[in-house]
Amino acid sequence: MTVRSDKARGNAGGNTRTGDAVVPDDSGVHTPDGDGDGAEDAAGADGGRPLGSRAPHFIRRSRPLHLSWQVAVFLVGLAVVVAGVIMLPLPGPGWVVIFLGMGVWATEFVWAQLALRWTRRKVAEAAQKAMDPRVRRRNITLTAIGLAVIAGIGAWCLWKYGLTMPWKIDRH
Repeated sequence: MTVRSDKARGNAGGNTRTGDAVVPDDSGVHTPDGDGDGAEDAAGADGGRPLGSRAPHFIRRSRPLHLSWQVAVFLVGLAVVVAGVIMLPLPGPGWVVIFLGMGVWATEFVWAQLALRWTRRKVAEAAQKAMDPRVRRRNITLTAIGLAVIAGIGAWCLWKYGLTMPWKIDRH
């Protein structure tokens, strides 16, 4: 975490108690802005919304109500994530549901917001990398080789054992 003065950063917005602005370092971790409501000043490098709670103001104003809100959001997000984990080995959109649960958590928790931003960044990087012509050619070549190997093994099995349906196999 790097702490720089407002003058060094070249802007006037900073921590009003110390006069210093909190600037994220390479790890992407942000600290609270110090006003006591848990909201974050720094928007991510992707220019997204500021980090922190998105609960209505009247909920954030009352500490017990906000804590209850956070518990409810956590439990709803947990139920959705658990449903997604259950769907992983079963038929269903497991990963989609898990990320939906992370999205529920991200409405309230900074760690989930940071995890989703990291995931979005990695997916965008992978998509950009996959569109590189050299990578596409390599992937197509490897896919063609893999399919040729699978077809060769299948042809060898048919030649060696023939085509017999499993329900017609003699059990002697």
